[in-house]
Amino acid sequence: METTGIIILAAGASKRLGTPKQQLPFQHKSLLQNVVHTAQQSGPMPVVVVLGAFATQIKQQLPTEKVHTVVNPHWPTGMGSSIKAGLQHLLQLQPNTSSALLLLCDQPHISTTLLQDLYALKKSSGKGLIAASYGDTIGTPVLFDKKFFPQLLSLSGQEGAKKILLQHAGQVATRHFPEGAIDIDTNSDYEALLNNTGQ
Repeated sequence: METTGIIILAAGASKRLGTPKQQLPFQHKSLLQNVVHTAQQSGPMPVVVVLGAFATQIKQQLPTEKVHTVVNPHWPTGMGSSIKAGLQHLLQLQPNTSSALLLLCDQPHISTTLLQDLYALKKSSGKGLIAASYGDTIGTPVLFDKKFFPQLLSLSGQEGAKKILLQHAGQVATRHFPEGAIDIDTNSDYEALLNNTGQ
């Protein structure tokens, strides 16, 4: 029985933006609420949100959402520690998890169709790593088979999951997601998003 869990990484301090990106309004919700809603709509599976900077105020935005939150006390060291914290929490909730989907809260164009396509591609391809492709790169959202959990749990500091994708290129299948190149790091990124979506 395939059991997938979702980990949403939302621990960063948004230093380049100057305000918590997790809380930026987009399509009548915050960026984080949008990706949580999308994750929940993609199937009946546990959703873990990893918080760090501004954890208390961000958590207050999620009381009505059926999500599990975990605060990563080591978030300043980088994304690796947040991936580890999220996966550890997911495995406590669902020890028989067979794959984990990593999402970022600042990719506003993630859709339920995209996530369902990633699940389907894992089954049809037989590959253990299913990643989105955009521009000339691959990255999040990315689905990891449980055989890669030890490597995810060994990440530290600034190391992200992309390191694992590059180390195991023969195990990667990709789904084209050109909008994945759009993420929100600066005020100009956010203004462009609002302008392009008629917000």
